Amino acid sequence: MIIVMNATATTENIQAVVERLTEQGFDIHKSTGATHTVLGVVGGAGAVDPRNYELLDGVGEVVRISEPYKLAGRLFRKEDTVIDIRGVKIGGNEIVLMAGPCSVESRSGIREAAKFVKRSGAKVLRGGAFKPRSSPYSFQGLGVEGLKYMREAADENGLLVISEIMDRMDLPTAMKYIDIIQVGARNMQNYTLLRELGNMPKPVLLKRGMSATIKELLMSAEYIMAGGNHEVILCERGIRTFESYTRNTMDISAIPILKSLSHLPVIADPSHGTGIRDKVTPMARASVAAGADGLLIEAHQDPDHALSDGAQSLYPDQLQELVEQLRIISKAVNRTIAPEPERINVS
Repeated sequence: MIIVMNATATTENIQAVVERLTEQGFDIHKSTGATHTVLGVVGGAGAVDPRNYELLDGVGEVVRISEPYKLAGRLFRKEDTVIDIRGVKIGGNEIVLMAGPCSVESRSGIREAAKFVKRSGAKVLRGGAFKPRSSPYSFQGLGVEGLKYMREAADENGLLVISEIMDRMDLPTAMKYIDIIQVGARNMQNYTLLRELGNMPKPVLLKRGMSATIKELLMSAEYIMAGGNHEVILCERGIRTFESYTRNTMDISAIPILKSLSHLPVIADPSHGTGIRDKVTPMARASVAAGADGLLIEAHQDPDHALSDGAQSLYPDQLQELVEQLRIISKAVNRTIAPEPERINVS
């Protein structure tokens, strides 16, 4: 249920409604918009009769929600959510670029990557320290040491850090080094991890599972938001279909659908969405045209010798060229992207 307070509702009016709902055993999530305060009502032991609240002072409207995702849906918050992380705004007018290698391979390697990522105009350095791999014999990442290297490289270049955490036991340590916690496709329905993230004061980027529906993605976001953390970023990264030419099938249509169903920011990961380097750029262009608020791109200074996902990682000059193309597309859809980047010398 959603309770929309009048624009003239006082603080006392809102508090009186919250107290009555709390007495009935409900959890209350408040969203303050430009003109109205909205109360999202979840939980409780029994059915809710809207008439019990419609006549309370300051209440403008009581709306039942048929969709199971109460807090992630547009009824709870009509305005787009903008997540501000130390001045980097995700979900606003600017398209935010997150780029870097699949894995943190060494201290010198991630420092070199951070430099060309910064020059390209990206705002966030991506890289894996804990790597979920299909084979137990593949490179599994450097763990906490990798996070330390990322933090150091990001700070040297004025970048934020995004990295995947697979186990809730690693969260307390990872919180020291990460600005955005990434939940990978394999963990989208790891509800124990999602509940823990609901208690964390950090933005969470939630990737769509390989076989997950849009509704299932939103329900996973709901798990995090129900815990009190409303700073969730949705990520379309391709789904598994019968097509075998690409690593996954990039579902571009999910971007405008998610934007219509949810107020949360939506970014696209065309690197995992295709798994093929020369397909990353066209899918990135299409994602921005479809309304994505940002891009998560794998890029490496020497992809041919990368320890993981080299085949889908862009070279530094390809990343720069992509940003230049996106600058044209962003203008066409009334958005902005990074300022004109410095030219990278690749000789």
